[in-house]
Amino acid sequence: MAQLVKLQDYISRYQRDLKRYPTQFVRLKKIQWERMKSEWETGVDVLQWEHVEETDSGDKTGWIKGLFRRKKEKEVHWEETEITSESDEEEEDSSFNFEPNLVYKPQNIEDLKRMYMDQLFHFQLKWASSTLLEKSHVDPKYLRDSLLRQLTQKLPDNYLLLYYPILQLKNAPLELDVLLLTPTEALCIKVIEEENMAAFIGSGDRFWVKKVGTSETKFLNPTIGLNRMETILTQIFKRDGIEMPIRKTIVSRNGYIDFPGSTFGLQVVDKRTYTEWFAQLKNSNSPMKHMQLKAAQAILTMVQTTSYHRVGWEVDVEDEPS
Repeated sequence: MAQLVKLQDYISRYQRDLKRYPTQFVRLKKIQWERMKSEWETGVDVLQWEHVEETDSGDKTGWIKGLFRRKKEKEVHWEETEITSESDEEEEDSSFNFEPNLVYKPQNIEDLKRMYMDQLFHFQLKWASSTLLEKSHVDPKYLRDSLLRQLTQKLPDNYLLLYYPILQLKNAPLELDVLLLTPTEALCIKVIEEENMAAFIGSGDRFWVKKVGTSETKFLNPTIGLNRMETILTQIFKRDGIEMPIRKTIVSRNGYIDFPGSTFGLQVVDKRTYTEWFAQLKNSNSPMKHMQLKAAQAILTMVQTTSYHRVGWEVDVEDEPS
């Protein structure tokens, strides 16, 4: 499961300690899967969850209340703890551990895995949008983002994902596209997905053409953004002495791309080749590399962050959708 290091301009756990959290994530993932699997195999009673209705402002839409009861056991309540300093945050950091639960009775091991991975995905969003002292408001669209789910749930643990990160360059924010740091390369991904079965006609011009049925519309050449992203990463890597190849890819999972003049160093992946491309991307047994972490750290030093300060310990009730 690729690690979501940065999401937009949200505060991220990885920004605080990049050396610590990648290994902690892998350890938590393994330990908690074994615990959850053991509970399922030994017939531990399913937790009862209480739904929180939507407020007038819509803030709680679809969330599950963080208060539960295990059958035949005592009721468990979250406790509030006042956070007053950075040292307190470190001491209470265990509160952010991943603790998945059997929210219904899985019929088989695959069903159990899906339940587990769904909860792990929400945990990743939590780490990618909060610390114990700060928190960012998460757009609900990311809970429904199928590409984000696929990248995080299907790729190896040794991949670091920056999903549309916003960098602060010369006092001006700039949103990049999807950046995937593997142990051996930095992969810049430009996603063009709109209507199903759309055909994208590429050229060296400033605009490409999108065809849907008999209609045609122009849109900005996606290689422009990819080239700009490559240039920025090249400058950052050069500044920090990072030796890592940068590869550019245009991806459309539900459309067709016709780009006969495809340039060197650019890979085009569409509906016809996506499955094969993604399978190759998944096939990585290499452990995390020092240069990979160094590259991630260099980028994280330049990101823009929008968050608010917690006045005290607040339990996230936004861990699960309804």
